[in-house]
Amino acid sequence: MNDKSFEAVLFDCDGVLVDSERITNGVLREMLGELGWQLSVEECMRIFVGKAVKDERALIERHTGKPFSEDWLAEFRERRNRGLMERVQPIRNALQAVEQLHARHQGRVAVASGADLPKVELQLRKTGLMRFFEGRVFSGHDLPRSKPAPDVYLAAAAALGADPARCMVVEDTVTGVTAGVAAGATVFGYSPPEAGHDAPDALRRAGASVIFSDMADLPALSLRC
Repeated sequence: MNDKSFEAVLFDCDGVLVDSERITNGVLREMLGELGWQLSVEECMRIFVGKAVKDERALIERHTGKPFSEDWLAEFRERRNRGLMERVQPIRNALQAVEQLHARHQGRVAVASGADLPKVELQLRKTGLMRFFEGRVFSGHDLPRSKPAPDVYLAAAAALGADPARCMVVEDTVTGVTAGVAAGATVFGYSPPEAGHDAPDALRRAGASVIFSDMADLPALSLRC
């Protein structure tokens, strides 16, 4: 498939567009510690990156021995959002890559995230990315199933009037790649050396067609796919 065959580009958010994982996981690690589950930074990242905290209810209850309450989840989101507002930055070279792909595809780009919509929109606005995605931001929280199910990518493609099989998906975790592949899209796996992204081999095994480590390379790589 060459780039002219792609009808739309669908981006994950956390770890792909915004450098948020260490902020979010720092808050989560702190709050799990308050419940008695002590995790290293690496352990917390390995267990929770790419997953919605609300979907890990059973795991958290098993390790803490305490019920997972809506009040606790609300406090987590409040503390997380405060940290993101203070510190979140765009992924290096993401702004330029999105701008090029937005122009090339005449605005047919979208964000399809497993995170809750208020978080996604907060981050896009904070980092200056929302201007490319206004009205085209989708959350797995609003659908029957979140990633690794394909629902959020199917919803984004449908909203753009695009065939999922002719969509380009950009992901950085096995969970997200699995969702993109299940949707029938061509998945580009972003795997830089920094913590918080799954390794190239893991993304390939999950079905990513292209692996890259710098967002600056994405527009050119998509021409060769």
